[in-house]
Amino acid sequence: MPSPAAVTFGGVVIAGAIIGVVQGDAASGASVDVKTSGVWALPKVAADNMTLGAPIYWASGSNLATITASGNTKIGVAVEAAAASTGTVKVRLSGF
Repeated sequence: MPSPAAVTFGGVVIAGAIIGVVQGDAASGASVDVKTSGVWALPKVAADNMTLGAPIYWASGSNLATITASGNTKIGVAVEAAAASTGTVKVRLSGF
Protein backbone atom coordinates (compact mmCIF):
# COMPACT_ATOMS: atom_id res chain seq x y z
CA MET A 1 0.00 0.00 0.00
CA PRO A 2 1.18 3.59 -0.43
CA SER A 3 2.31 5.05 2.88
CA PRO A 4 0.00 7.86 4.07
CA ALA A 5 3.00 9.56 5.76
CA ALA A 6 6.67 8.88 6.43
CA VAL A 7 6.79 5.73 8.61
CA THR A 8 9.38 3.59 10.36
CA PHE A 9 9.56 -0.12 11.07
CA GLY A 10 7.29 -1.18 13.95
CA GLY A 11 5.13 1.94 13.86
CA VAL A 12 1.37 1.93 13.52
CA VAL A 13 -0.20 3.15 10.29
CA ILE A 14 -3.85 4.07 9.88
CA ALA A 15 -5.15 4.71 6.36
CA GLY A 16 -8.93 4.90 6.36
CA ALA A 17 -10.12 1.51 7.64
CA ILE A 18 -6.67 -0.09 7.25
CA ILE A 19 -4.81 -0.45 10.55
CA GLY A 20 -1.46 -2.17 10.63
CA VAL A 21 2.09 -2.35 11.91
CA VAL A 22 4.75 -1.12 9.49
CA GLN A 23 7.23 -3.74 8.30
CA GLY A 24 9.86 -1.36 6.91
CA ASP A 25 10.73 2.33 6.70
CA ALA A 26 9.01 4.29 3.91
CA ALA A 27 8.63 7.86 2.78
CA SER A 28 5.19 9.39 2.37
CA GLY A 29 3.56 7.94 -0.76
CA ALA A 30 6.13 5.15 -1.11
CA SER A 31 5.04 1.51 -1.08
CA VAL A 32 5.06 0.01 2.41
CA ASP A 33 4.19 -3.41 3.80
CA VAL A 34 1.98 -3.55 6.89
CA LYS A 35 0.72 -6.45 8.98
CA THR A 36 -2.98 -6.02 9.68
CA SER A 37 -3.37 -8.91 12.10
CA GLY A 38 -1.51 -10.58 14.91
CA VAL A 39 -0.28 -9.55 18.35
CA TRP A 40 2.14 -6.65 18.66
CA ALA A 41 3.94 -4.98 21.57
CA LEU A 42 3.16 -1.30 21.09
CA PRO A 43 4.28 1.77 23.04
CA LYS A 44 1.60 3.03 25.39
CA VAL A 45 0.56 6.10 27.33
CA ALA A 46 2.50 5.90 30.60
CA ALA A 47 -0.46 6.72 32.86
CA ASP A 48 -2.82 4.11 31.36
CA ASN A 49 -3.48 0.93 33.35
CA MET A 50 -4.66 -1.59 30.75
CA THR A 51 -6.55 -4.75 31.66
CA LEU A 52 -6.75 -8.03 29.75
CA GLY A 53 -9.35 -7.65 26.99
CA ALA A 54 -9.55 -3.86 27.21
CA PRO A 55 -10.22 -2.04 23.94
CA ILE A 56 -7.06 -0.27 22.79
CA TYR A 57 -7.00 2.94 20.76
CA TRP A 58 -4.22 4.73 18.89
CA ALA A 59 -3.53 8.35 19.78
CA SER A 60 -2.13 9.70 16.53
CA GLY A 61 -0.89 12.91 18.17
CA SER A 62 1.44 11.04 20.51
CA ASN A 63 1.78 7.79 18.49
CA LEU A 64 0.93 5.76 21.60
CA ALA A 65 -1.63 3.09 22.50
CA THR A 66 -4.24 4.27 24.98
CA ILE A 67 -7.49 3.27 26.66
CA THR A 68 -8.99 6.68 25.87
CA ALA A 69 -11.58 6.33 23.11
CA SER A 70 -12.41 10.00 22.57
CA GLY A 71 -10.60 11.39 19.54
CA ASN A 72 -8.62 8.19 18.96
CA THR A 73 -8.88 5.19 16.59
CA LYS A 74 -9.66 1.71 17.95
CA ILE A 75 -6.91 -0.68 16.87
CA GLY A 76 -7.61 -3.85 18.87
CA VAL A 77 -7.65 -5.38 22.35
CA ALA A 78 -5.05 -5.94 25.06
CA VAL A 79 -4.04 -9.60 25.26
CA GLU A 80 -2.23 -9.05 28.57
CA ALA A 81 -2.63 -6.56 31.37
CA ALA A 82 -0.20 -3.64 31.24
CA ALA A 83 0.33 -1.60 34.39
CA ALA A 84 0.79 2.15 34.25
CA SER A 85 4.47 1.61 35.05
CA THR A 86 5.12 -0.35 31.82
CA GLY A 87 6.07 1.18 28.48
CA THR A 88 4.31 -1.25 26.15
CA VAL A 89 1.10 -3.22 25.80
CA LYS A 90 0.51 -6.37 23.77
CA VAL A 91 -2.36 -5.69 21.36
CA ARG A 92 -4.21 -8.05 19.04
CA LEU A 93 -5.05 -5.97 16.01
CA SER A 94 -8.70 -6.18 15.04
CA GLY A 95 -10.24 -5.67 11.63
CA PHE A 96 -13.32 -3.50 11.70
